[in-house]
Amino acid sequence: IENSESEYKKFGSVINDGRLAGLIDWDAITDRTRPSRGNTHWASPSHIIKSAASQFRIDTRATQSDYVEVWVEKDALVGVLEKVCTELDVPYFSCRGYVSQSSMWEAAQRFIKQEEIGRRTRLIHLGDHDPSGIDMTRDIQDRLILFQSDCKVERIALTMAQIEAYNPPPNPAKLTDSRCQSYIASYGEKSWELDALDPKIISGLIEDSVGEYTDSRKRKILLKRQDADRKKLNYVAEHCDE
Repeated sequence: IENSESEYKKFGSVINDGRLAGLIDWDAITDRTRPSRGNTHWASPSHIIKSAASQFRIDTRATQSDYVEVWVEKDALVGVLEKVCTELDVPYFSCRGYVSQSSMWEAAQRFIKQEEIGRRTRLIHLGDHDPSGIDMTRDIQDRLILFQSDCKVERIALTMAQIEAYNPPPNPAKLTDSRCQSYIASYGEKSWELDALDPKIISGLIEDSVGEYTDSRKRKILLKRQDADRKKLNYVAEHCDE
């Protein structure tokens, strides 16, 4: 199958037929562009308190020496980041290509705020292995420096080592990209999309990278405190309807 608009449309049709036929789980693909909105309802006061208890979180990284954020090039992969980053208690962000100047400035201010209280700042970046995807990592680092943040940007995917290890399907490098010639000189005429990696592999890469900047002993202390506070809320819920 070639990487073309016509093949993309055919693939969409196959996916649609597969879902209607029951061969593909409806929950396997998420459409984040068309959410349904409405009021949230509760059966009783205890019901809302129990819900609050399950959502109650303290900053379990508050005592860490490093402040970490995870950024991904494409919005389509936010769901993968959401699960792993929520568990790790690190902020995550969808760049949607090159990050807007306002978003970069806001990010720099977040990092500077952490740096001012003595924390090291780290930005973990994941993107496609193509002319623009590679350059985006450099662009993020350069603009953080421009806005006077000391944050260190670390690209953890997609790399040539991962391409060799997992063998994702290649695409031709975009010849219309102004960065194409330097990319071809370094990597050849093929490019690869981050989406082609198994989500479990992406999650594992993030876990490993964040783990390098995490003191697990300190975090366990705060997780234990969070659990105790949730139990207090559940106790209140159990008795508030009496």
